[in-house]
Amino acid sequence: MAADELGPVLPRTFDPAPGWSSDGRRIKAALEYSRGQEKTWVYGGLRITDGHAVTMTAASRNSIGWQRFLALLEKSNPTGTIAVITDNLSSHNSVSTRQWLTEHPRIQQVFIPKGACWLNLQEAWWRVFRRQALAGQTFADPDEITYATAVATTQLNTRARPWIWGRPAPEPRRRRRRFIYLL
Repeated sequence: MAADELGPVLPRTFDPAPGWSSDGRRIKAALEYSRGQEKTWVYGGLRITDGHAVTMTAASRNSIGWQRFLALLEKSNPTGTIAVITDNLSSHNSVSTRQWLTEHPRIQQVFIPKGACWLNLQEAWWRVFRRQALAGQTFADPDEITYATAVATTQLNTRARPWIWGRPAPEPRRRRRRFIYLL
């Protein structure tokens, strides 16, 4: 499985301001640079062999949340060894996480090199997930983000297919010779 965190996703309780007023002037609004108190992190894992994903939301990104997510991965994959491909975030390699992993020998973490996030297919799945769950949405609170995450994951899992590296091979050009000889 490929696993990673997405976030923070912030609730926004108001619609974005329109770009132009009714008299044709540009609307000026004060910029807000703070993240706010109600940010939400989305943990995600992609089973590469069949394309099914598991997601979970949390209020913070820490070792406890990562361990809860690993338990969810273990529950969703009841048999066999689970190799979790992930980055070198401190919560993934903390002392408490390593102790938790010794109690769950089925789960093995495989760390990708620093600066090589493209090796984790979860990053490509995040792009599809953002378009399905987050693009153009306005969320009032973290519960709505959790609901949108669950709905989008369910919808994406209904049409899941295996993830492969690279592009598929081009179709053979069956009539190439015929067209060349007719010219």
